[in-house]
Amino acid sequence: MTFIPANERDLLQALATRVREIAVSDLNRQRRQRAFALNDLSLERPFVLCLPENAWRELVPQESLRCSHPEPRRFEWDLRARIFQHDAIGDDAVIEDILDVPTVADISGWGVDIPQHRVADHGAATWDPPLADISRDLPRLHQRTLTVDRAATAQRLALAEDLFDGILMVRESFGGMWSVGLTASAIKLIGLEQFLFAMYDDPQGLHRLMAWLRDDCAHLMDQCEAAGLLDSMAGANPVGSGGIGYTTALPSRDPRDPSYRRPVTYRQRWGLGESQETVGVSPEMFAEFVLPYQRPLLERLGLVCYGCCEGLETRIDHILDLPRLRRVSVSPWADQAIMAEKLGRKAIFSRKPNPALVCVDFNEAAVRRDLRSTLAVADGCVLEFVLKDTHTVQHQTDRFARWVAIAREEIDRHYAD
Repeated sequence: MTFIPANERDLLQALATRVREIAVSDLNRQRRQRAFALNDLSLERPFVLCLPENAWRELVPQESLRCSHPEPRRFEWDLRARIFQHDAIGDDAVIEDILDVPTVADISGWGVDIPQHRVADHGAATWDPPLADISRDLPRLHQRTLTVDRAATAQRLALAEDLFDGILMVRESFGGMWSVGLTASAIKLIGLEQFLFAMYDDPQGLHRLMAWLRDDCAHLMDQCEAAGLLDSMAGANPVGSGGIGYTTALPSRDPRDPSYRRPVTYRQRWGLGESQETVGVSPEMFAEFVLPYQRPLLERLGLVCYGCCEGLETRIDHILDLPRLRRVSVSPWADQAIMAEKLGRKAIFSRKPNPALVCVDFNEAAVRRDLRSTLAVADGCVLEFVLKDTHTVQHQTDRFARWVAIAREEIDRHYAD
């Protein structure tokens, strides 16, 4: 087992003790109850959530960590981030007295190289699509395989249990696939322009590629189920493209809960479909080339989230036909009025405010206008605000707390009228 110096052990246990204090507080219990109500479609006032994403580099920078070994550093960062979320952001995020230890696992590629070219660690990249001709090159692909290192996972769990025994519950956690959207994979393999042109120039070839990717994704889902790695994602963890997972419609993630079950199948788990890359494609082409291949994968899920950064107003009728749809993303570029009219209380109106208003020269007046526009059109919907895609706050770490305070002021103003 990894040797942890006494001072680092004391530090980790002090952080864990603070996380536990937050987790058992009355405020956190209230937030958990609101999260259940949100995902069970009974919440009346909007939920407010911040997902700092890449801005965490500025909120809890690596140079602020004091542990020396990689695994304890990961624990330290996780605990510090939770404390920061509660103490310094103050949104509706729920803090659990559970430490997730990631399963040591690997998902292979498709057997072809996809070289990427970057000028910086974060930002845009170009790549060389390996399939120049779908019909000729598709046979080069191999279905992906899952490999699990049980011994390394057990070592991780043993270290965490030794460090946090009596303070936090330790739980193995497997993320699996973020999305069963398929189009991002197709575009990695053939390129964005070729993907769009193929709808006209090679429709049968594109259908073949999408069918192959559907079968590959289903094969990978089968492997994840067979390996016994899945839990429901019905906890404080993020789900879909934003939101947290508490719901009574799925087994709990908390081993102390009577409804806890692990492993589960995908039918007892949250999942996501999206197709951001086809935002400019007509509803008819989306219905021909995208959704029919996503549908059998989405139908395997217990609860479905759909959408991310793409505006969905032109394809929402197709999406509303999906079974067990529970959360629909309403991006900064979506027509909110159409989305509100279509969604009603059928699924969560998961509004993603424009992150540029927070990332670049925080403009309070613009933030208020953005929030008010949503509150006006989504009145009567099951509404959540999820601030995400915030890749920087220009090292002004109070911006998230300011945004939360403004959001709550605008919610109070709206519901007082």
